[in-house]
Amino acid sequence: MKKFAAILFAAASLSAETIYVTDFTLIDGRGGSALPNAAMVIRDGRIESVGAKSAVKPNGAATTISLSGKFIMPGIINLHGHLGNTKGLVQDPNNFTRENLSANLNTYAMYGVTSVLSMGSDQPLIYQIRAEQRAGRPKTTRIFTAGRGFTGKGGYPTTAPGMKGVPYEVSTTAEVAKDVAELADHRVDLVKIWVDDHLGRERKIPMDLSKAIIDDAHKSRLKVGAHIFYLNDAKQLVDAGLDGLAHSVRDAPVDDALISSMKQHGAWQQAATLTREVSMFAYGKPAAFLDDPFFTRGVSPDVIKTLKSPEYQAKIRADHDFPKYEQFFKTAQQNLKRLADAGVKYGFGTDTGPPARFPGYFEHWEMELMVDAGLTPSQVISAATRNAAEFLGAKDLGTLESGKWADFIVMDKNPLENIKNTRTLRSVYIAGNKVH
Repeated sequence: MKKFAAILFAAASLSAETIYVTDFTLIDGRGGSALPNAAMVIRDGRIESVGAKSAVKPNGAATTISLSGKFIMPGIINLHGHLGNTKGLVQDPNNFTRENLSANLNTYAMYGVTSVLSMGSDQPLIYQIRAEQRAGRPKTTRIFTAGRGFTGKGGYPTTAPGMKGVPYEVSTTAEVAKDVAELADHRVDLVKIWVDDHLGRERKIPMDLSKAIIDDAHKSRLKVGAHIFYLNDAKQLVDAGLDGLAHSVRDAPVDDALISSMKQHGAWQQAATLTREVSMFAYGKPAAFLDDPFFTRGVSPDVIKTLKSPEYQAKIRADHDFPKYEQFFKTAQQNLKRLADAGVKYGFGTDTGPPARFPGYFEHWEMELMVDAGLTPSQVISAATRNAAEFLGAKDLGTLESGKWADFIVMDKNPLENIKNTRTLRSVYIAGNKVH
């Protein structure tokens, strides 16, 4: 029997895929210094060992990949995206197909975004694709999902194009309990609430229903993240046990009361979504990034043509609240910096997926805007890797350490020296599979 077991072990070892990556500079996501002349052994998509090349060698035959002069960091984890509903510049639930989801995921993957949390606009197909991924070794961006989010009856964002019928619209605690139970059956990765009135123009979900959603979700051991805009809403939700703010507070500076409550309750600034704020006014004039090859590689020529057109730019400027958007963005940046300095935990997210908020490019731009807000490149990289994985409870993602999935990106230049160097992206690996 022992001899038979030894034969099986030997056969398994021979069939295992082993990759030996060498001669790179390692940025492992934990916030420390970069390690030059590093190596990593990957077996069947997981990291077997990683560190100084002198100490890391494969045990047996391996495919060697030399990355001399390159820099490696963990794959980017986006804690606020929306999958499947947009084609071009049109958002519609009818777009939510396997084909469109695959296209979205492949675009994220091409840009080194190796995991995305889809925040409340999903349909049941998402659970099937997530299950398929988790049954093996994915070759494209990993799905995390909040399923369907919550709003009140007729509440924001159901009046936005393509959003009617997307969230649960609740008016009683009994409806809340039923819908949270459905999400729990699907084992969602987060529960989402929209708590906003769109600058007074739309209905906001009543706070008692938001509190009921938080309570019921916690009974099922589910975290809750909320779309918020106003400081007062953020305070009430955090006091009620909310786990994550899915946007920055944008109407006012965060105050000591919110900071204290977030630290007391362990609430996160889940995502600052700075690029979301910029997108509200950036297209009101010719935007330089529309000619950036790093942007155009992931966007269709027809969309770029539309964004460049004087007619589209005039439409953006015609928004009644257009003059306010730049200040909302600046307030979001200032609030992120203050929360980070105060010791509040923070992750990383962009709100990409809806029209004109472009998966992939915006994640790299988000990192730049976070540095512009006053965070260091090291802080930003950790937010988009280790911290984001911690918020998700994804213990085998987020850093490059033994036992974790080999999700990483390869760059020509050091992002710790200049965060824009993440755009020198050379290749992407998900579970040890090279993204093509």
